[in-house]
Formats: sequence, C-alpha cells, structure tokens
Amino acid sequence: MLITAARMRFAHALLTIFACLTVSGAAVASEFASQVTRIVVPFAAGGGTDIIARTLAQEMAKELNGTVIIENKPGAGTIVGTEYVAKAEPDGHTLVMATFAHAVNPSLRAKLPYDTDKDFAPVALVARSFNIVVVNPSSGINSIADLIAAAKAKPDGLNYGTFGQGTSAHLAGELFNSLAQVKLTPVHYKGAAPAITDLLGGTIQVMFTTVASATSLIKAGKLKALAVTSAKRTAAFPDLPTVAEAGVPGYAAESWYGLFAPAKTPSATIALLNKAVDKSLRAPSFDTLVENEGLIMVGGAPEQLGQYVQGEEALWRKVVHDAGIKIE
Repeated sequence: MLITAARMRFAHALLTIFACLTVSGAAVASEFASQVTRIVVPFAAGGGTDIIARTLAQEMAKELNGTVIIENKPGAGTIVGTEYVAKAEPDGHTLVMATFAHAVNPSLRAKLPYDTDKDFAPVALVARSFNIVVVNPSSGINSIADLIAAAKAKPDGLNYGTFGQGTSAHLAGELFNSLAQVKLTPVHYKGAAPAITDLLGGTIQVMFTTVASATSLIKAGKLKALAVTSAKRTAAFPDLPTVAEAGVPGYAAESWYGLFAPAKTPSATIALLNKAVDKSLRAPSFDTLVENEGLIMVGGAPEQLGQYVQGEEALWRKVVHDAGIKIE
C-alpha cells in the first residue's frame, strides 16, 4: 500500500509530539529529583491530617526519587496554610493537603484571601473518611430512631459536641437536624478530647465524631456507636448501619483529604504528581491508617478531586445557609 506524502507528514508530526512529551516528562521528573517539594498541612503537627500527609510524603519521595517534606502552617481554620499555597510559585513544589474545611470555608467566611475554585489546581483525591454517631451508653438511646424520638420529645433539649464551628462534627450534626427535622443544639469545643470528656460525663448527649477519637472507647464499652455518617457501610464497622439506613434517607457526611497545587501549575507537572500519589496510596504504610483513621484510599485523576470538591461545596453551602452559620 502506497503511503501518501500527507500521511507521512501526519506520522512525522505525531512522532515529533510524542518525542516532545517524552522529553518534557523526563525534564519534569529530573527537576523533582533535584528540588525539595513541600506539602503544606494547614493544621498543627500530630493530628490526623498531619499523619496522613507525612505518610504520603514518605511514599511520594520514593516515587519522585526526590525529597518531599511537610510544613505545618495552622491558623484561621486552615486559611493561613491554604493562602500560602495559593500564592506560591506554580511549579509543583508547594502543595496543600486540603480537607473538609477547603470546601466549607467559602460558605462560612464572608471573605477569603484566595478563590477556592480559581486559585488551585487539583492533583489527587487522597482519601475519604467518615464520622461515627456516638452516645453515652447510659443515655437509653440505642439507635438513630431513638435519637430522633428523644430529640422530638425534647425540642432544643439535646446537645451535641463539636470540634468547633464549621468542623465536620458540627456540620454533620446540622445536616442531621435538617434531614431528620429535629433540633440538636451544637456545643463547640477546642478539639475532640474535651467534647468526648463531656459526653462521657453526660453534659452533652451525642457526637458526630471521628473514627480515631472514638474507636477505643467504643471497643471498651464507654461509648455506644449508633451509625456511620458515610453513604455506604464501611469495612471498619461492618455491623453499623449508615445514618441513611437507620432512618434518615439521603444523609451522607464525609471527611476527605485532597492534594492541590497552585493554579497555573503545568499539566505535565500535575500529571507526574498525580502518578506519584496514585502509586503511593498502594503502599503498605497506609494499612494502619486505613484501620485506625477509617480511611478509604482513593487516588484517581485530578479531575476526580475537582468534581468531588465542587459537590462538597454545593452540599455544605446549603447546610450552612439553612442553619445561618457564619464565622467572622
């Protein structure tokens, strides 16, 4: 079969493009091997997000054949660290480990020093997680149906503990109020530990708390778990129903962890980082976190993180608006 000149030119063009892409990818990989990459954690060291980010950094360093370190920049409900990355050089060497707060802050705050939708480029959805609805075993509340009945019998009479305004524990409760048509009153604490202390003491009646903060107490019989807040049952607590299954149709509240770069980071750089994250998430070092933190490792294309966060923003915007929550 004769090869026309047009076909030859087309084939040559494809080979040229492929060669350029190969050289470009090699150049990016070489750059990551020679420079330090920082993952900014917008929380203090030692918390769940910090532990997850450090595990990821350790594995990504192997995949990138370079150095990946953690910088903790807590403050203003994650805004300090997030702003730092928004204004960083878009070269892929400064990333942020975003969480639930990333999607909620635009609704909670009248003004942010960055645009959540325009100033960041998604890299990868690292993991999703869930909270657990827990009560004091002596409360007489043994199911979500019991909780709803108790709340309706005493309007404004039941309190639930949170880790602070706008946290997953707070908004999970407000979503419950909205869908179950009850009025649990939030009581805000500076972290999970003091809230759980008051739950054990009977000062508050319920919490939508994290797996890490509650698991040992559930196993010891000091807290009673009623349901998980995820859309589906989880391997960590296979016998616990979801809140939706237990009587609140449509309920789903998740925590999550996603890696973002500054906007305008080159697509070849994003692709290299995404590949490194994807491979890192399969490492055995995450097995303990899956068990202890209730994580569901995700990975996938950058677009998956972007679409997921857009959905989260829409969900919590309505919850925040309906509950009249504002943080000045």
